[in-house]
Amino acid sequence: MKKIFQYIAAIAIAGVLQGCASTTESGAIGLQRSQLLLVSSESLNAQAAEGFQKLTADAQSKKKLNTNAKQTQRVRKIGQDLIAQTAVFRADAKDWAWEINVFDSDEINAFCAPGGKIGVYTGIINRLKLTDDELAAVMGHEIAHALREHSREKASQQAVSNLLTSTVSAATGVNGGLLDMGTQMMVHLPNSRGMELESDVMGLELMARAGYNPSNAPRLWEKMAAASGGKQGLAFMSTHPADEVRIAAMHENIPKVQHLYEAAKAQKAASVRKPAVQKKKTKP
Repeated sequence: MKKIFQYIAAIAIAGVLQGCASTTESGAIGLQRSQLLLVSSESLNAQAAEGFQKLTADAQSKKKLNTNAKQTQRVRKIGQDLIAQTAVFRADAKDWAWEINVFDSDEINAFCAPGGKIGVYTGIINRLKLTDDELAAVMGHEIAHALREHSREKASQQAVSNLLTSTVSAATGVNGGLLDMGTQMMVHLPNSRGMELESDVMGLELMARAGYNPSNAPRLWEKMAAASGGKQGLAFMSTHPADEVRIAAMHENIPKVQHLYEAAKAQKAASVRKPAVQKKKTKP
């Protein structure tokens, strides 16, 4: 039994070592972290596309899809501005089959599924009274999850965790449920919180490059905290960092990207001031 355990553990460790890579470039924020990537991105993207199609069809059948043309146009405009900047983190993102829909729901939520399927719920826009900068922070954060392939990373971690837990349980007789609980506390929850912080700061850079002021992003999480009534629970038991932790991390990283916002704003102003080129009239 001991030899079997050692053999399976060796296979798991070898897989972990072979699967360590990074899905994105570091960007101006200087992102540096290897990721465990054992699960196929193609399979996850296909599942996400199918799920998004079903969600969209269901919302459409209930007349809950893109019901406000002006609001939908606003969300899609900000989304496209952010998508145009994704190449700074990964060049292949420009070829993704991006989709953006607005779902009529009171829920305070938004997402970007693997492969670039973006959904924004009207609840987060209306209830938090989001400005364009704050909406860009929301969407930038969600897009960052997809760029960084956090879903794929979590699936890879879970696969290795399941293998090791079942192996150790069989070899030692320790209750598998207890091992799972320990893995959640020591591995999955901290990693999940780290991924949320990564998405926060990546989103800062995306919005800055797109011409949305990153200095206004912390206000979004202040609104989130107010909407939840401060009932977030213990940070170490949560998949998301405490509001004050992520706000502090944002303030720490804003100086790294503020110049990008200033450059984008100046470029936009210059394009507005630039006179239109008049065509010379030709003699009849």
